[in-house]
Amino acid sequence: MPIPTIDPSTYAGQLADKVSQFKHNFAAFALPEPEVFASEPLHYRMRAEFRMWHDGERIDYAMFDPAEPKVPVTIEHFPQACESISAMMPRLRERLQGSLVLRHRLFQIEFLATLSGEMLITLVYHRPLDESWEPAARELAAELGVKLIGRSRKQKIVLEQDWVLESLELNGRQLRYQQIEGSFTQPNAGVNRKMLGWACAQAASLDGDLLELYCGNGNFTVALAPCFGHVLATEVSKTSVGAANYNLLANGIDNVQMVRMSSEEISGALARTREYLRMKDVDLDSYRFTTLFVDPPRSGLDAPTVELARGFDRILYISCNPLTLQDNVAALQDTHQISAAAVFDQFPYTHHLECGLLLTRR
Repeated sequence: MPIPTIDPSTYAGQLADKVSQFKHNFAAFALPEPEVFASEPLHYRMRAEFRMWHDGERIDYAMFDPAEPKVPVTIEHFPQACESISAMMPRLRERLQGSLVLRHRLFQIEFLATLSGEMLITLVYHRPLDESWEPAARELAAELGVKLIGRSRKQKIVLEQDWVLESLELNGRQLRYQQIEGSFTQPNAGVNRKMLGWACAQAASLDGDLLELYCGNGNFTVALAPCFGHVLATEVSKTSVGAANYNLLANGIDNVQMVRMSSEEISGALARTREYLRMKDVDLDSYRFTTLFVDPPRSGLDAPTVELARGFDRILYISCNPLTLQDNVAALQDTHQISAAAVFDQFPYTHHLECGLLLTRR
């Protein structure tokens, strides 16, 4: 995908085009009028990464257009980045420029920021990091007031910690999330908060217990848990499960049980076709599941998970790929209908569109 042109005056029209395409794609399913949640037109990304381009003694942030992958596009300003990253970029570049130890064979820089004001910066190198790197890096981190990590092949040096703590307000609650370097987090924090709010609004009138698949670091789990009696949440990534357990504790949530399993495995466990040692402390018979929440990868739900979904009265589905969502809705059309819809513009100025559906049993 080409590097997008950022022009706030065109944003409303671009979003309208994406919403129109979404409505067209789902017209065959009697789609209700979707709620539309726009992004801020500037400074919306809490994550950003750049190659570092070396021209003699000078270094610059750079990106590459896939159409010309060998031609760097040097970056002076990156208006997509949140204001804290935008302000940090020139300060960091200037400081690195003045330190041969820190800039030598520096390949890439990754930023992770939060609404709560924390920032984690990862410096990625094409060389081993020797004993001279850490003192210089500690001085840099203290001067900039950030957490800092150095990476190279088979090497990771964490100066303080490899995570930041996000904090955001939702419906009168202050939600806290551990976000770990290298793990998935929603890049557009403002739109993520709107996604959480929409999901909670759909769940407000529901009852029973919730099964959540692909829960990640508990982004939706933390928000949705108070809406249900009990929640069984699953995630396959060990790092994400650890973060999710941290976040449940940090938010005082005690009605969620986490289990590290794939969607296919939990489907088999619920169907009683296979026993798993990881489920030994989970009393499945004690749950009264009425709602399934899914936020799957771009590939959508696989066939076993679609079959699992058929058994639920309600399916709350957040999707990062409307095309695979369309396929899944078609597969569930004989048992479920769309009761509510929303679109969330996580990625302005691109063709990507996040969307949400509430499917109810016919």
